[in-house]
Amino acid sequence: MTLTKADLIHRIYEAEVLNKAESVKAVEALIEIIKRSLEDGENVLISGFGKFTVKDKRARRGRNPHTGEDLMLAPRRVVTFKPSGVLRDRINRLSE
Repeated sequence: MTLTKADLIHRIYEAEVLNKAESVKAVEALIEIIKRSLEDGENVLISGFGKFTVKDKRARRGRNPHTGEDLMLAPRRVVTFKPSGVLRDRINRLSE
């Protein structure tokens, strides 16, 4: 099951923390802050959850799998996520 933005909003609303409109604003604001920080190359650390990091990838040789043609892939930036120890422990506890 996938947790969507709408699910997050609904769960905040169900917890009676905020009303529906405030829940929407809070989730949208949080996601926008994270996106802007990552766009600026900043890491995002959420204690007890994990760390989002932007990494630069170099240009590299690749191949079109459909045609087999060799090509050069442009350099790019990617986002990686490393879960915190707390989150990792909770996930592993569930699988035992």
